[in-house]
Amino acid sequence: MKALIAALPLVLSAAAVQADESCGRVTIADMNWNSATLIANVDRFILEHGYGCDAELVPGDTMPTSTSMIEKQEPDIAPELWTNSFQASLDKAVAENRLKVAGKVFSDGGEEGYWVPKYLVDKDPSLATIEGIRANADLFTHPEDPDRSAFYGCPAGWGCQITSSNLFRALDLESAGFELVDPGSAAGLDGAIARAYEREQPWFGYYWAPTAILGKYQMVKVDFGSGVDKDHFLDCITQVDCQTPKVTMYPESPVYTYTTDEFAKQAPAVFEYLATRSFTNDQLNELLAWMEDNQADGEIAMEHFLSEYQDVWTGWLSDDTATKVNAALENF
Repeated sequence: MKALIAALPLVLSAAAVQADESCGRVTIADMNWNSATLIANVDRFILEHGYGCDAELVPGDTMPTSTSMIEKQEPDIAPELWTNSFQASLDKAVAENRLKVAGKVFSDGGEEGYWVPKYLVDKDPSLATIEGIRANADLFTHPEDPDRSAFYGCPAGWGCQITSSNLFRALDLESAGFELVDPGSAAGLDGAIARAYEREQPWFGYYWAPTAILGKYQMVKVDFGSGVDKDHFLDCITQVDCQTPKVTMYPESPVYTYTTDEFAKQAPAVFEYLATRSFTNDQLNELLAWMEDNQADGEIAMEHFLSEYQDVWTGWLSDDTATKVNAALENF
């Protein structure tokens, strides 16, 4: 009996190793934007040290990665897929048992809208509504024409240029004295917000989250008073030839983690982690602002997140797994 008891720790240890090894080699798509590379690095570290996976980051981008996962079952995990533009293809792949939806990586979903600085709303709460914006159009002076008001749209060539300009027409902002201003680039749009904020001047325009800008500067999304008409948004507002745009708020942009069906079966414990793991937009806005301020890559940002946001990520894991990750972090 004593020999049996003495052998138990060895048996349990061997079972734990075997459970870890069952995870095997895992490939994780490392997309080429900051939130995606942060999350991919977080997943790699947790899978490697918490679940014993042989985790590897591979270069990725939205369409090539999803196509490769559907057709070749590689890579195993896409941590951050913005799915609006090809949802039908993904749904078909899930129905055919090629892919699995792990869960929403952004618990709030991707967010778009028309925004104003919070300091304006603090002074006049009506500016959180489109009626208040129209009634106070003269606050938002055009940078090149003091007799006009400025609405900053999305940069030319982006999909949001279509939606922001169609909603500009639907809201009939031109009749209130507004002109749609093309910021020229994402940097131009960011610069316009930063300049206004530093001088506490009025600003009104399109933006999205999660982003570093909304982590640095507190902005309020303007309420159109319309609710969301998702069908009209997709059928008309997103289309270049939308003839009769109607007012609707932007619907939530679904952003999910997907895995291959094969991987979900191979590593159910990891799949459960991916189904649990999610970030709020406020958390990501803060993290993206930190990345920009510190010129941090995904690996450095991962270490910052795991060190400074323990109350967040430990909630995704069992106590035993969190202990393993913490031990690895101390030696990182």
